[in-house]
Amino acid sequence: MIKLESDGHLRSLLEEDVILLFSANWCPDCRVIEPVLPEIEDKFSEWTFVYVDRDQFIHICSEYDVFGIPSFIAFKDGEETGRFVGKQRKSQEEIEDFIRNAS
Repeated sequence: MIKLESDGHLRSLLEEDVILLFSANWCPDCRVIEPVLPEIEDKFSEWTFVYVDRDQFIHICSEYDVFGIPSFIAFKDGEETGRFVGKQRKSQEEIEDFIRNAS
């Protein structure tokens, strides 16, 4: 997983097939999915997974209407192809279904 470093970094990443994971260190539901993320990344290696720290990039969260975490948004060639956004806990199966549908 790549960690977002700046707004410019995001612009360059959006030119690839990316899944943005909006998260924060203090988020208990984010910690629940953390152990399964490497497996998900392996299963969907055609995607670049990008960690977006909600506290560091609150303006990006606002721009993309992400008001709950953990949340995911998929982009292909700079266009949004799907979103799994909300504050509810997400299971590995739900995340994988989202990625399949975003392809």
